[in-house]
Amino acid sequence: MSSHLDDAISSRAGARPAMARWAAIPLRAIVGYGFMAHGYAKLVKGPDHFIGILHALGVPAPELLGWLTILTELTGGLAVLIGAFLPLVSIPMAAVLLVAALTVHLEYGFSSIKLQSVTAAGAQFGPPGYEVDLLYLACLAALVLGGPGPFALDGLLARRKRGPDAVTAPE
Repeated sequence: MSSHLDDAISSRAGARPAMARWAAIPLRAIVGYGFMAHGYAKLVKGPDHFIGILHALGVPAPELLGWLTILTELTGGLAVLIGAFLPLVSIPMAAVLLVAALTVHLEYGFSSIKLQSVTAAGAQFGPPGYEVDLLYLACLAALVLGGPGPFALDGLLARRKRGPDAVTAPE
């Protein structure tokens, strides 16, 4: 009886690498979309609003860093979403996350959800902690270390560079 269990475990463990390559898809989707949504929100509210926040926080060169943050969120988010240049774009994206965690969220502790009360208007929440920043950093690290997975622009570019006759291992 234990041999059936051993066989099931062995076949399941052997299937894991084939399925593991797909793990990057939901990571790319949520990190890419999330960064783009944050960058877009800053544009819609007006970049001057975000630059004003940076100025109030005492961030040096708030106009320059405000625009760099918006561009990093938009272009980095798009690059992650399509699986392009992940090791390169992850550096400025990680910097944005670290600055946000240390300058804004750290004082509010770990938890990103702090239910204060429930009123007729709905749930009222306190300021978020650094939890989500860490989750984004972990996702970026997983994508850089594990690769962008299937349907990534990096994979398409690599296949084109090798040529149409090259034999490649499955992703």
